Amino acid sequence: MGSTKKEMALQVNISTQELWEEMLSSKGLTVVDVYQGWCGPCKPVVSLFQKMRIEVGLDLLHFALAEADCLDVLEKYRGRCEPTFLFYAGGELVALVRGANAPLLQKTIREQLQAEKRVLAEGRERRVIKDEALSDEDECFSHEKEDGDDEDAYRTNKLSSERACTLAVIKPDAVVHGKTDEIIMKIQEAGFDILTNEERTMTEAEMRLFYQHQAGEEAFEKLVHHMCSGPSHLLILTRAEGTEDVVTAWQALMGPCDPAVARREQPDSLRAQYGTEMPFNAVHGSRDSEDARRELALLFPSFKFSDQVPEAPLGLEVEGEGPSEALCTPEDVDKAACDQAEAVR
Repeated sequence: MGSTKKEMALQVNISTQELWEEMLSSKGLTVVDVYQGWCGPCKPVVSLFQKMRIEVGLDLLHFALAEADCLDVLEKYRGRCEPTFLFYAGGELVALVRGANAPLLQKTIREQLQAEKRVLAEGRERRVIKDEALSDEDECFSHEKEDGDDEDAYRTNKLSSERACTLAVIKPDAVVHGKTDEIIMKIQEAGFDILTNEERTMTEAEMRLFYQHQAGEEAFEKLVHHMCSGPSHLLILTRAEGTEDVVTAWQALMGPCDPAVARREQPDSLRAQYGTEMPFNAVHGSRDSEDARRELALLFPSFKFSDQVPEAPLGLEVEGEGPSEALCTPEDVDKAACDQAEAVR
């Protein structure tokens, strides 16, 4: 009985539209467990939420329960057996997590709480998303799942962005050394918005196609092997309108390709701080806007590009010195990946 009272006190039960609107007006970050009446709330995460509440205090972190059948706003969540956690701040949806993934929930709570503190203290712009289940509008991604579609691609959220985007990869060397969260925090502090963050282990065929402009170089095989050696984090980055071009800004934050050069010339760059030696330089970024389109088409085939993508200036030091790749459609890239896979068998 004592346990039940503790859970009720921890998570406010939202059963009416009035209570939902009251939740949206709460100051700080609210994590809503959207559940189905026939299976009930997600009990395994309660201890995590209690720990997080003790860790960060009561003022800016709140937890709530909402049965999908009770609220019209959650109509499209009805009948879904997978737990869904919605993160609200300032009355807006700022993040979501599907599934009872405790490490991801903990990380998301910390990241979003820090972001909301910066919004409240410094007046920063709040990054808002739109979940596919709550909006039918065309956004930056399309999620019409077809038979055989990759499950990870399907889980990527629709996000409200018409801004230019670029690809960022946190490489296996940085991931295995536990530097992912630090790097993500520095990316956000530098003014980037992270539209999606997906952990994935690359295949050899993908990486041979991805780095095909470096195929003639001596270190090509070592690079491909490294990129397939463990999980990477794939991020789609954008920046607020009126700021520096996202491709240029990401190149600047990464620093020179060779970590030794980076430590000498740009000691505050990511490669200087987290890279060791080539090809273990911690992060990858698209060379220019055209390359960003090619790379995103390869790794995120459902990605929809903004009509206006500013060009990155020439002269940046990037991974490889070959010419920019021609723009590929997702269909072209898929066919090339299949051809490449056949070649390496």
